[in-house]
Amino acid sequence: MKPVFKLGLCAIMATGLVACSGGVEQRRQAKDDFGYLQTTPLSQWKTLPEQAPYFSTNYQIPEQDFKGEIGKNVDIRPPRQVLDLVPGARIERDSRGVTIAVANEKQLAQLWQTVEGLAEDEAIPVVAQTADQIETGWIAWEKEDSAHQARFRLSRLEQGRRFALGVNMIESRAKANDEPLTPALRERYNTLMTNVITVSHDAALRAEARRLAEQRQSDIPISFGSDRSGLPVIIARAPYDVVWEKLPAIIEPLGFSVESRNQSQGTVKTRHVAPSDERWQALSVEPISFPDNSYTLLLGDLGNRTSLNVTNSDGKPVDEATLKALSPALKAVIAKRNQVASP
Repeated sequence: MKPVFKLGLCAIMATGLVACSGGVEQRRQAKDDFGYLQTTPLSQWKTLPEQAPYFSTNYQIPEQDFKGEIGKNVDIRPPRQVLDLVPGARIERDSRGVTIAVANEKQLAQLWQTVEGLAEDEAIPVVAQTADQIETGWIAWEKEDSAHQARFRLSRLEQGRRFALGVNMIESRAKANDEPLTPALRERYNTLMTNVITVSHDAALRAEARRLAEQRQSDIPISFGSDRSGLPVIIARAPYDVVWEKLPAIIEPLGFSVESRNQSQGTVKTRHVAPSDERWQALSVEPISFPDNSYTLLLGDLGNRTSLNVTNSDGKPVDEATLKALSPALKAVIAKRNQVASP
């Protein structure tokens, strides 16, 4: 195992926003002058003789010892945020690191399984490992910050009815002696390490959801109707999570390519390019008059059923005739998929 392990930014930058383009130093340091450092210190306010002093507290500066960087040592990059990818988790941060508190022992076991998987796959280097704790080797956050390397302790924490995963930096070293590890950088590196875990855990949960969706229901009955407001809507007679996982593969033969989607909001942003006549003939349905454009599919959770609607690039619902024509097309694709899956 190499003494220094570099985590590629492809695994990290997918977990957060990039502050801006350009080199590392441009992201970390301000470019303007630092003349404010030469500002004359504050002095005691002097009143005129026999003048009754009056002071407003609106602009009063508290008198205490403020600790922090000044001048070129100020890191101007936006702070890293722990990505909220663990369902129901509560994120706690302190000077030592990050704690992901979960609801129960089962959820903690799944989270710890993710950590062990990262160690087993050598996605993170390991120096020491027990059933409830892993100490990593040296990690360099490639391109994120090349000045420091760090080691972390990942701990499975159980005390009474409290279940949590702890991520704490235990050691750091700088390439240059004049490069101090500030509290802000410590917090940043702890966050980066935490996000490696949460992103991997989210990917594992999604993969498991897809597997279960395939097992639970192969046929999804489709019908056309109206919602409680009387507006036209397509009804899929299957639970929301099943339809959510299967939908991209179902709409792909109809010319829809998924660009992004948000499961909590039930939105699937797509781009439509009309399929060939041969594809419509293979499905034995009439072509749908969807102009080539961007569309958003809206899914609603109705318990054991799922509603489906479509809006155009302006956010307006497509007309009833178009939505009604989409219903048999979805049926045809589902039937075709089931035929292929059947032995």
